[in-house]
Amino acid sequence: MKPIFVRGVSNQFRLTLAVILSVVLLLTSNRLEPVRQSLASLLSPIQYLANVPGLLLDWGSEAIATRDMLQTQNQELMRQQLLMSERLQRFEHLRQENERLRALLGSPVHMDSRKMVTEVMEVASDPFHQYVVINHGVRDGVFVGQPVVDAQGIVGQVVQVSELTARVLLLSDPEQGIPVRITRNDVRLIANGTGEVDEIEVRYVPKSTDIKVGDLLVTSGLGNRFPEGYPVARVISVKDDDGQSYLKVMAQPMAALDRIRYLLLIWPEQHSAPVNKEDAVPAVNADTKGETP
Repeated sequence: MKPIFVRGVSNQFRLTLAVILSVVLLLTSNRLEPVRQSLASLLSPIQYLANVPGLLLDWGSEAIATRDMLQTQNQELMRQQLLMSERLQRFEHLRQENERLRALLGSPVHMDSRKMVTEVMEVASDPFHQYVVINHGVRDGVFVGQPVVDAQGIVGQVVQVSELTARVLLLSDPEQGIPVRITRNDVRLIANGTGEVDEIEVRYVPKSTDIKVGDLLVTSGLGNRFPEGYPVARVISVKDDDGQSYLKVMAQPMAALDRIRYLLLIWPEQHSAPVNKEDAVPAVNADTKGETP
């Protein structure tokens, strides 16, 4: 019969066996190094595979954070771009106004005459007259008949004055006539408006007159209204019709009458001092012209 209780290996034997194996491993440690390296090489792919989920999570979180950051930066840059664009537009507007004002101050005005920059407030709505309303009047010494110029030449003359504003009849108005002379030969003529802002007519020019396309017309000083020497227009066409007694001469105003905004009021020597309020002509009533400046 087999015994019911079988006695196993004693603890003393186990301890002895463990000590012997430890001594053997210590003695053969250097020889087992290649085996360890081989096992590590075999286990390296498994270690990399084990790290893949963590790497994927880190990359995904970083990509999401980077995308959100780029979106935020993009929105901020777009906002700054809009702000800078708006500022640039304002600066460009100020630069253009500055250039216009500098051009006005450098216009061909006699240095010994008084001058003042004024701004156009209103453009005429009357189809039969061409005029503008400026923001200076009696308080600033503006008077009826006062010459008005821009950076290029004559624009017109003041025809009505009120306390704070004045009405300027443009060079192109059909009722406007200016004594001019040709700078090339000093021939004196009369230039009249035609109702077109880019064209005036030199009337009653004898066929024997020496006038050519390209001639510059300046104020002659006759009539004591416009001082002498200010550019008025340049001749653009000279026609000699057999059935007519005079040449048909057309000229283009030097001033851009359809784009004026800033003008220059000038005071000839006889009007160098501001006029009294009683000397100014009051604005026309609404029942005579249909509107006031």
